[in-house]
Amino acid sequence: MSSQTERLERLITEERGGCCAADIEERLASLRSYQSETPTNPESDLTALKTLGNDTRYNIVRLLTAADRELCVCEINPVFDVSNSAISHALSDLYDAGLVTRRKDGTWRYYETTDRAEALLAALDETRGDDR
Repeated sequence: MSSQTERLERLITEERGGCCAADIEERLASLRSYQSETPTNPESDLTALKTLGNDTRYNIVRLLTAADRELCVCEINPVFDVSNSAISHALSDLYDAGLVTRRKDGTWRYYETTDRAEALLAALDETRGDDR
């Protein structure tokens, strides 16, 4: 057995009371089949998760979700204790990640969360537990 499968062999032996090469290959084939459930191009998923991993961006998405409507940048800026450029950069990142939509109306820019952002926040809320 290779060093990569030694622990797997011990696990199967403990589970079944014995193990052979065919048992290991069967288990590995089963485990590899789970990989088909992983998207072949996970970049957009990883980008969305990384983007939400910043306090300012996360809090902007929370604000937009709670508002349940488009908000103008001029409404978002005063809520956060960061620079206007930080808000602008955060909104741009959120847009690029597909977590907000944006609309320009004259000199005003409006932002709203996408279904994806709302679903991600809902998943976090549902799985957080009692520690809110």
